[in-house]
Amino acid sequence: MTTRLSHLFLRTLRDNPVDAEVASHRLLVRAGYIRRAAPGIYSWLPLGLTVLRRLEQIVREEMNAIGAQEVHFPALLPKEPYEISGRWKTYGDGIFVLGDRKSEEVEPRVRRPNYLLAPTHEEMFTLLVKDLYSSYKDLPVNLYQIQTKYRDEARPRAGLLRGREFVMKDSYSFCVTDEDQHAAYEAHRAAYVRIFDRLGLPAVPVAADNGTMGGSASEEFLFPCDIGEDTFVESPGGYRANVEAVTSVPPEPEAYDDAPAAVVHHTPGTDTIQTLVDAANAHHPRQDRPWTAADTLKNVVVVVVTPDGERHVAIIAVPGDRDVDFKRAEATIGSTLGIEGEISVEAAESEDFARHPGLVAGYIGPGMSLDAAHLGKDSATGIPYLADPRIVSGSRWITGANQSDYHVFGLVAGRDFTWDAPIESVVVQDGDPAPDGSGPLSTRRGIELGHIFMLGRYFSEVLGLKVLDENGKQSTVAMGSYGFGVTRALAALVEANHDDRGIIWPAAVAPADIHLVATGKGSEVFEAAEELAQQLEAAGLSVIYDDRPKASPGVKFGDAELVGVPTIVVVGRGLADGNVEVKDRRSGQAENVTLTGAVAHLVERAATLR
Repeated sequence: MTTRLSHLFLRTLRDNPVDAEVASHRLLVRAGYIRRAAPGIYSWLPLGLTVLRRLEQIVREEMNAIGAQEVHFPALLPKEPYEISGRWKTYGDGIFVLGDRKSEEVEPRVRRPNYLLAPTHEEMFTLLVKDLYSSYKDLPVNLYQIQTKYRDEARPRAGLLRGREFVMKDSYSFCVTDEDQHAAYEAHRAAYVRIFDRLGLPAVPVAADNGTMGGSASEEFLFPCDIGEDTFVESPGGYRANVEAVTSVPPEPEAYDDAPAAVVHHTPGTDTIQTLVDAANAHHPRQDRPWTAADTLKNVVVVVVTPDGERHVAIIAVPGDRDVDFKRAEATIGSTLGIEGEISVEAAESEDFARHPGLVAGYIGPGMSLDAAHLGKDSATGIPYLADPRIVSGSRWITGANQSDYHVFGLVAGRDFTWDAPIESVVVQDGDPAPDGSGPLSTRRGIELGHIFMLGRYFSEVLGLKVLDENGKQSTVAMGSYGFGVTRALAALVEANHDDRGIIWPAAVAPADIHLVATGKGSEVFEAAEELAQQLEAAGLSVIYDDRPKASPGVKFGDAELVGVPTIVVVGRGLADGNVEVKDRRSGQAENVTLTGAVAHLVERAATLR
């Protein structure tokens, strides 16, 4: 049935929403696809819902093609499974929780939470399989759903790219053997590649950190885009990884048997790397070359914040010419320090220094095996001390002496100080070597659209998902988890397909095949357009027909380009010569086609675009 703009629930906007920061947010609101209901929460209007359903169908078809079966869970879930898995606590403030009328009232109209709005469904899928399957003969099985998820995003922004409510496809594989689990992982990976090919989105798989999901392997699918919040690297030889998963190539350890003893020098007013380097060159020059920032050891005080708000101080030592990437540090520092949950890492504040008076800002160094008399006090801080992999045994450094206006020169790693654990935390730079030897790395920004995990057996272990194997023994089931951001992908399609006039939808998800515009005052134009719309629908094409009698041609053309259907057909002045205008929304090129041959031409064109 033809969609008529005179009846469609649609109001396009000429001006950008004041809160819109990115193109997809601006255009989806202006073109009448979504409407803001609250920060990070959007209502879907008829055109938006059409595009969303078409995108979902592509995902559904590719999931079905690998033998996955669709189920559907509620979004409102009991807390007990999440307590068992530990994620009720580790999610912290990242989830929405609520209490029902049966839960304890802790104060008027405030009840103790006993439900949550699902951020993801690992626990529920695991319990469903546990409830129904008990034998290895039942497995492997792949289950998926396309469902609304909720996360209490602290700073919702960028429209659909970072919201509090979003649509995600999450699927899970359940296998007895690791071999079957690897096969399920590869099948999902291949399905994702096909989905992005069908969407025309150049998303690339990159090695990723497993994070709190755990497991033995994971990959993200990132759409390269300057507004993306993820940073990934790639090398000429094909290495790709999220920066959080990049491993450094450390130098070889150095012998230090003949290294001279470290010396403490008075270095007043040198609480930054640059002032330290300047003072070192001015007052304690080297014979072979000038000192550089790379010769200094920077000791960055960070705070690990747990889901319940506890603050744990740690020191990260990095070469002075590098900076700490807090997101990279978050990926591993929790497990390194034995802190559970979705932690965050931030720079230490004055209150943190106040709780640790041994930290002398600007002059912090490791706990050293120097004579404390050199410094006038014990130099050890008693705080976890983590080191970048570039700090290898035998490397020599200038670093703080844990006393104002003093630095140590010639401090030797492994001889004069050690560290509690290594940590990958520095900002990855263009030109850093790829860990697989495939050349120098270059950094790019990207939007995460999918993430696949080899989960292993954590969830099945804690939730008791076991089956009898072929020997009659209980076997813990291996799992995989595979997420695909449906609403994120929709926004990414707009980021990849727009110009200064509006959206340019790929045919695979466009709200219609044809945007038909009738321009003119004579009834013959509208009659011809009406008949053409019916013929196109009969030929299997979907049509948005702008039949508004009082809208000007300029308004109609502007709306057609804003809405973004790939083919615009104009019935207007050319009708006197028996022609209609067919315009390609992407290229802007237009051609005249006879009215009698228009249907055949447009059917052929639509088949080509699909």
